[in-house]
Amino acid sequence: MTRRLLIVVGLKREAALAESRAATTVCSGGDVSLLEQRLARIDPAELSGVVSFGLAGGLEPMLAPGDLLLATSVVAGQGVFAADAALTDKLAEGVKAAGARLSDAIFAGVDEAILTPEHKAALRARTAAAAVDMESHVAARFAGAFNLPFAALRAVSDPAGRALPKLAAQALRPDGGVHYGRVIAGLARRPRDLGALLEAGRDSAAAFAALKRAGRVFALV
Repeated sequence: MTRRLLIVVGLKREAALAESRAATTVCSGGDVSLLEQRLARIDPAELSGVVSFGLAGGLEPMLAPGDLLLATSVVAGQGVFAADAALTDKLAEGVKAAGARLSDAIFAGVDEAILTPEHKAALRARTAAAAVDMESHVAARFAGAFNLPFAALRAVSDPAGRALPKLAAQALRPDGGVHYGRVIAGLARRPRDLGALLEAGRDSAAAFAALKRAGRVFALV
């Protein structure tokens, strides 16, 4: 049996950038409990490793939208999950071969979106993490439970000083797509959120451009 790499994402668009004949994707849709349920249905015996891939929020003030990061570890609550050195090195080699630059970083894993600069700063102070996302800690926990190699490759979307409107976290469908009707209804209630959504869109465009280059690595791993 040929074992496949499991790529854990939050969004359908991230999954499309990680498509590979040698990999399988699972999407959280921004819901940690749903991701755990979906992972529970996967046979770990069919896997060669687990990679968390997609957007991340910046916690380190020097990071900009589009910066690519490889996790050295993921901090979540009282737990710390180390990334597998061999799998991480293989990803780094592939990303660099594709002409993209990346840095090593500690990631923070959270169950709820971190939306304000104040909450980002507090999380960085507690964890020393450079970036935050909602999938890496779940992926790392799953990998650890079955002694599978784990790595995380993420692109910064919203930087540390950027506030995100709540609508940005509430507009996801369970399949990882965007619920545009919910976006329109939310803007009708809070039209002042439009500027923040446009800023978030510009940030995510830079992050997705970086992920497009980085996602080519999965055809090589």
